[in-house]
Amino acid sequence: MAQFTWTQDSPSGPYKNHELSELLRDAAIAETKFMQFVKPEAGYGKKKGESITITRVSNLSVPSNGRLVEGQQIPEDALQLSTKSITVSEWGRAVPYTSLSDDLSMFNIENIVQKELVKQMKLVLDNAAAAAFKTSLIKAVPNGIASISITTNGTPGATATSNLRYYHVEQIRDYMYSTLLVPPYEADEYIGLISTKAKRGLMSDPAWEDWHKYTDPSAKYNGEVGKIENIRFIEINNSGALNNSIGSGGVLGEGVIFGSDAVAMAVALDPELRAGIPQDFGRSQAVAWYAIADFGLVRDTANAGEAKVVHITSL
Repeated sequence: MAQFTWTQDSPSGPYKNHELSELLRDAAIAETKFMQFVKPEAGYGKKKGESITITRVSNLSVPSNGRLVEGQQIPEDALQLSTKSITVSEWGRAVPYTSLSDDLSMFNIENIVQKELVKQMKLVLDNAAAAAFKTSLIKAVPNGIASISITTNGTPGATATSNLRYYHVEQIRDYMYSTLLVPPYEADEYIGLISTKAKRGLMSDPAWEDWHKYTDPSAKYNGEVGKIENIRFIEINNSGALNNSIGSGGVLGEGVIFGSDAVAMAVALDPELRAGIPQDFGRSQAVAWYAIADFGLVRDTANAGEAKVVHITSL
């Protein structure tokens, strides 16, 4: 069974008991939560070409005075349209195994391989979705306990010297609502996906504790950030999606806060498992996961009414 890597459990010498437990214990993976906030683009799929073009409408300018004058034509405003293309890519990974390993093992090798591939596929695609969110041009850097740097050119404007705190969330929320005019993700709520360190920064802030002392006393007990202002926070423990240690001395945990229609997913072929064609008269076999898809920010601008994502990060 050379297709598998075995690690030594005993210091040295032979085992005295070669009996294996009937329970196979697999390793845990990080939670994958970015994908649930990405919806496939309708109308695109197989036989639709290598990319999908998203059409976006810009807001009309607001006149200082909308009154009309009798005898004069109604003024006309030009409707501005723009497009964004998402080109799909092939994604996949395979695990080979032999018929000998399957025939001699007390475990079902094919089922084990399939289960592990699904776990890997979920992490890979979740990381890719997270990367799309983080391409936002709006970068927010906590550069002090009560100060924040916000830039709109895609580059952080400072090095973080503080972890995420209640003050920073308030400033980001106000900027999204009053300056960027970001529509909420659902009902009146924005969504905040933050790493464990960023969550700890919030929950260790006395302002957070004072607020939840009256509104939700069980939040600390349950380990839930909950909702601050109108941002619903969700903890991410997938370090491939959000970095848990950035800024000066690794003081900050990465995060994103967004509203509706932030990231699109183009799917030509849904992620699936595929069994390889057996080789060498069936002795060599393999299973792979495979997909044709990709992710893209819907509005890659910093314009008010268009930008939808704020990336909490650092130089």
